[in-house]
Amino acid sequence: MSPTRGIPKSLTGISGFDDLTLGGLPTGRPTLVCGSAGCGKTLFASTFLINGARHHDEPGVFVTFEERPVDIVSNVSSLGFELDQLVADEKIVLEHIAVDPAELAEIGEYDLEGLFLRLELAIEQVGAKRVVLDTIESLFSAFSNPAILRAEIRRLFDWLKDRGLTTVITGERGDGALTRQGLEEYVSDCVILLDHRVQDQISTRRMRIVKYRGTAHGTNEYPFLIDEDGFSVLPVSSLGLDHKVMEDRISSGVPDLDAMASGGGFHRGSSILISGVAGSGKSSLAASFAAAACGAGERALYFSFEESAAQAARNMRSIGIDLQSWLDEGRLRYIAARPTFYSLEMHLAVMLREVNRHAPDIVILDPISAFLDTGNRAEVQSMLLRVIDYLKNRGISAVFTHLTHGTIDSAMTDAGLSSLMDVWVLMLNRETGGEFNRELYLLKARGQAHSNQVREFVLDNDGIRLLPPYLGEDGALTGSARRVAEARARRTEVDRLAEIERVARRLEERRRKAEAQIAALTAEIEADADELADLRRNEDTYQRQAQDDADALKRGRRV
Repeated sequence: MSPTRGIPKSLTGISGFDDLTLGGLPTGRPTLVCGSAGCGKTLFASTFLINGARHHDEPGVFVTFEERPVDIVSNVSSLGFELDQLVADEKIVLEHIAVDPAELAEIGEYDLEGLFLRLELAIEQVGAKRVVLDTIESLFSAFSNPAILRAEIRRLFDWLKDRGLTTVITGERGDGALTRQGLEEYVSDCVILLDHRVQDQISTRRMRIVKYRGTAHGTNEYPFLIDEDGFSVLPVSSLGLDHKVMEDRISSGVPDLDAMASGGGFHRGSSILISGVAGSGKSSLAASFAAAACGAGERALYFSFEESAAQAARNMRSIGIDLQSWLDEGRLRYIAARPTFYSLEMHLAVMLREVNRHAPDIVILDPISAFLDTGNRAEVQSMLLRVIDYLKNRGISAVFTHLTHGTIDSAMTDAGLSSLMDVWVLMLNRETGGEFNRELYLLKARGQAHSNQVREFVLDNDGIRLLPPYLGEDGALTGSARRVAEARARRTEVDRLAEIERVARRLEERRRKAEAQIAALTAEIEADADELADLRRNEDTYQRQAQDDADALKRGRRV
């Protein structure tokens, strides 16, 4: 929701509630907070009053008709509120008014003048701007005439409004009505219903703004927490599709997996689903994401619904992932809880509260399939959708592991989350040759080109590796079948290389023989050429000698 113009409002300081109401409770008007016993009405009112005195310079008056002031101080001290100090500093007045119906008689025009006088004195004592009346049933228990009861309730509310007091009035839930009298909600400007319900032996607290005059507000039921931090509300249903988009990448901690996506790694702020059968390595890969983030100087928040922190640290150490050092350093926060420990809404509230506390860069939920036993599929999907939107709006990367039961079809239908994810990594155990081997598929990576190859997923002391695909005659081979096929291929390659070498040697031998024969023939030809040259020289000598002899004969005949 975006802020809108309307009536002035007073901040309560209750986490999430002020966002939900776009500013808090109506200033100068009464607000009715109703619900059954133990739902948190008094704590809501106390938080509103104490935060006003502490942070907004608005002193207050707390009028209790049931609990003694010392009990109220003790009840809120565990939350660090130090109400007694605020009383000592005259920022808050605690006023206890005991109303015993047995001692009252309803005669004629009996009214609440005594209450107004005491309120007036307490308000003037500290200059109060805020007032709490806890609870209204005790105040009106003496009235049995509906006409007088209605008139006095309206008179009380008008008296508070005329003095411009921002008031919280608590009331018990009635049968078929928000309160026992069934009148207060009609004269209140704002009505807040707190509900503490138990279903399948699991309790949850939810809040709904039934009415808020003069302003827009959230109308759904919202989970709220009461814990060591006090009262907090998470209005996550108002989230929309205005998620942050970032171009930088996060690493999975497995270089081979990062290389399967273009650009290396996955977009920051992505929702990453790692689904697979039992023992396929889902938690190991999720832990690798967390360790990679911590190693990059970032913060990681790990929600585990199966293993404790010590068990996870020990198990991951066997594959070269050191979670303990990051736990010790504080970069990794590990929260372990059984899914049945809380309701779905309470798990949601706890997770989002821890996200706000730790301010992580990456959040891991391992496994989300554990919630399927705590609620129906639609409720689980709704809860996880809120988590996804909440994290995306803050640019936080999220990794979800999900247990499937052997087939891709079951992975698609369980919890119905695959369509909500930006990245989907599917892991399987394939039985071949009497052994199970792990395989990894990168089925989806929105906004990124990615490999469609099946990779063998290997866990060993050196960490996580993805082996390149080996395609045999019957498809991709893994494990022993892969090693046998690779050995067979190596032997075939050795034999082929040996045959090539044998043929090469034979050719070389023939070449040498041919060259020797050529050399011999060349030598014979050269010898014949030398002999021919000698014959030609002898012939030339013979011809010259014959000519000389003929010339000598001619000369002798002339004499």
